[in-house]
Amino acid sequence: MSSLSNRRSFLAAAASLFVAGPAFSQTRHSIAALFAGKVDDRGFMQAGYDGLKRAEKAFGVSTAFTQGIAPKPDELAAALRALAKAGPSLVIAHGGQNNSAAKAVADEFPQVRFVVTQGNVTGPNLASYEVLQEHSAFLAGVLAALTTKTGVVGHMSGIRVTPGLKGRAAYANGVAFANPNVKLLTNFSGNQDDNALSKKVALAMIAAGADVIFTMLNAGRIGAVEACRERGVQQIGNVVDWTQIEPDVFIASAYADSGQALFDAVKDVASGSFKPGVVRQIGVEALEAVRLTLSPRVPEAVKARLAVLADEIARKQRDTPTEWSGQEFPTPG
Repeated sequence: MSSLSNRRSFLAAAASLFVAGPAFSQTRHSIAALFAGKVDDRGFMQAGYDGLKRAEKAFGVSTAFTQGIAPKPDELAAALRALAKAGPSLVIAHGGQNNSAAKAVADEFPQVRFVVTQGNVTGPNLASYEVLQEHSAFLAGVLAALTTKTGVVGHMSGIRVTPGLKGRAAYANGVAFANPNVKLLTNFSGNQDDNALSKKVALAMIAAGADVIFTMLNAGRIGAVEACRERGVQQIGNVVDWTQIEPDVFIASAYADSGQALFDAVKDVASGSFKPGVVRQIGVEALEAVRLTLSPRVPEAVKARLAVLADEIARKQRDTPTEWSGQEFPTPG
């Protein structure tokens, strides 16, 4: 595995599942977490779960979690309310889709601390912890533009949540920065976990000329992997290091360990340094959380250019724009 600098790289840990009991054990701090998807999705939800388990081991806290809640505000609020009623030290809502639900429920339980990961909401007992996946997504866009042979690259995601939109924008801006003549095909299919749908979208993009596709999906990524493998197309992953998981398909992965947000939130509670009312951001300056991992197939000259850009982003000498407006690629019928 390669990263964008000579500093040592990290692999995301794969934790086994556990079944949470109905009540917290008698330890100094108790942490409750909500995952709107499945914690074994090999994507965003599992990364968050792994961060929770790392924090449990590192700080001696007890944990409980709820998973598989539909990303609808009323259902998310009901699940958060149930967790808060147990009186934990901290309730973590994993994912920006929880913004409105967490804001409402935090107001109902002023004695409980709340965190939204990849969120942008705050309050007297509420903070957001955001891993800046736009940093690695911008670098992924640069890589795609520098390695495409057809002059067409793709981006695929599912649900239109703020982090996903920011990641897409950063990728699009990275493509344009590296080569404004490269055409971008971008699609939000409406589902992060549907493999049949993601394969259909990927095949349609490939038919339209895309030879590098950036996927920001969860359990539905495998459909896109199958399409790329069948058609000999390169893919760039996200969240974890997909160059280690499917090395024949992935030329890179926009690593953004959302689990670091959970880990840091628990760490702050355990150390007594938790501050509500703020949005804490974690970017490419923290390589354990954010970086672009590269396949050995990436040319050395491209690696060198990406390393320079990564250092500029880390030193805040280069922006990674998170706004983009343009035509989207239609979801196939």
